[in-house]
Amino acid sequence: MTRSDTIAAIATPLAPAGLGVIRLSGSDAATVADRLFRPISEGKTLASLAGYTACYGHVFDTEGDIDECVATVFRAPHSYTGENVVELSCHGGVYLLQRVLRAAFAAGARPAGAGEFTRRAFMNGKMDLTGAESVMSLIAAEGRLSARTALAAREGAVFRRLDGVKTKLVQVLSGLAAFVDYPDEDIPELQPEELTATLEEAKTTLTRLLATFDAGQVLQGGVDTVIVGCPNVGKSTLMNRLTGNESSIVTAEAGTTRDVVERTARAGEVLLRLADTAGIHETDNTVEAIGVERARTRMQTAALVLVVFDGARALTDEDIALAEDAASSHAIAVINKADQPLIINEEYIKNKFKHTVIISAAEDSGVEQLIAAIAEVTGVEQLQSGEPILATERQRDCARRSLAAVEEALAALLGGMTLDAVTVSVDDAVAAILELTGERVTETVVDDVFARFCVGK
Repeated sequence: MTRSDTIAAIATPLAPAGLGVIRLSGSDAATVADRLFRPISEGKTLASLAGYTACYGHVFDTEGDIDECVATVFRAPHSYTGENVVELSCHGGVYLLQRVLRAAFAAGARPAGAGEFTRRAFMNGKMDLTGAESVMSLIAAEGRLSARTALAAREGAVFRRLDGVKTKLVQVLSGLAAFVDYPDEDIPELQPEELTATLEEAKTTLTRLLATFDAGQVLQGGVDTVIVGCPNVGKSTLMNRLTGNESSIVTAEAGTTRDVVERTARAGEVLLRLADTAGIHETDNTVEAIGVERARTRMQTAALVLVVFDGARALTDEDIALAEDAASSHAIAVINKADQPLIINEEYIKNKFKHTVIISAAEDSGVEQLIAAIAEVTGVEQLQSGEPILATERQRDCARRSLAAVEEALAALLGGMTLDAVTVSVDDAVAAILELTGERVTETVVDDVFARFCVGK
């Protein structure tokens, strides 16, 4: 595969829509597009147009005209891929788009691979590897904060943060190399205090960046959440309140929910992959017992647990047993039925759980406090719009290795080891950052990154 051949793909979802776009990229993109596009103005060609120019006409194949079309021309390097690009905008019918794409192939383009447009943008220096990875995060964003952080990464926020660390570490390497390699020259030795301060600053930056990973994953993919509680405490009512519809059956009869009911809901900036479970209690009913066991299993594996208690009654032995099992750093105690006089022992619950909220799921009160608690538990509360966030396991692993190398360099320095040992560790730290940003990366890593992309991007 050459980097200059012309590729083509449908760049919009393959579903009926008002508009659909076929994108071509490569040195001969305009020439290829001229073989299937006929402008209304006779004598005009796309190959003769300047960049950022649109032209109205028709797309056609050997059978005749296919559709009306607006062709937009972008000239290298001022395009998404950094190459010559033509985008053919037609009506968004599936048949029409597929037929135009076949015409593009017949005209000399080849099918684009998964993520190949963005891969070419990376290869042509239009974005670093973290920016390329953020493209799919931006497409998948389901909230304001997730979209803003993905856009910040696309615009180089992660790269800039790490580039500052890399620059200072490279300066350290230069000073160490000069002093070690030319001992007879009059080169001043790096002061231990200055070297330690630089390494500590790098350690702080990398540590903070790594701390964003879990919250960033929550923003991008949501969090597996289970609602548990004893029978008839209001779990299903809470489920319905969070999802905004009647996902779970609600009756005054205990044990209505006997299996796991799953839905998605948005709590502020956090997407919850919710599971409403059977009431946890001792039972001789075979069907109920299976539901209870499934509820316990989900409680142990979920990333976030909402433990619901009936605030209008005293704690039962089953409530207390559930509190003992469920209390953890990723659990929120939800005291429900605040629209009634509260009888429950609030102090006991608050002592067991780090996060406790009092709500009335029936009357929709206290839900904002629950949303705030979810943001705090998941770490999303600490994220700021536009803050650099590590978005993938690949990025996290590179940052982790860089931090470990910086810590090794600090230990070597403070332990009185030779500067050679410090140099080796700092070099490893820089290498991990270069791999993270894509400035020094193997073809295998690049292949793996773009294999996760959709074809049209």
